[in-house]
Amino acid sequence: MICEKKSSGGPALPLRPFKRNADRFPPDFMFELTREEILGISQSVISLGKLRFSKQVRAFTEHGALMAATVLNSSRAVAMILYIMRAFVKMREDLAANAAILKRLAKIDKTLLLHGGALRDIYQKLRPMLEPPPQPPKPEIGFHIKEDGVPYRIKKRSNT
Repeated sequence: MICEKKSSGGPALPLRPFKRNADRFPPDFMFELTREEILGISQSVISLGKLRFSKQVRAFTEHGALMAATVLNSSRAVAMILYIMRAFVKMREDLAANAAILKRLAKIDKTLLLHGGALRDIYQKLRPMLEPPPQPPKPEIGFHIKEDGVPYRIKKRSNT
């Protein structure tokens, strides 16, 4: 929910009721938007076109929106607050669902790492079996004689 200093007639709320009840809105319930944030909101939300010309724009946190429900009495403000409360509830449900999904993904990731290590070990043990057997030596062609050392000994003649 957004409050602005200058009332533009759009869905943003005037700041007056919140200044009168400043004690109900500590700094962590309501914060000021930067100029870039204001321009980003006014460009993405068609009904907030006049918001970009506002000098000071504040936004509520979830708790600030609850507190605004106690301050504002118009039917439009109450309808907006109910819409925002439903949005916060939906966001919390989505966050809880995301947390459960992330927990399950972490468990799957851990299981995959364990299986990956086991498969790597099996592959390393099977790899020698998957390689083709070494080629047997080719038989030599031709006639071969195996001789032991020098078969003949030639004696030197002595001159006697």
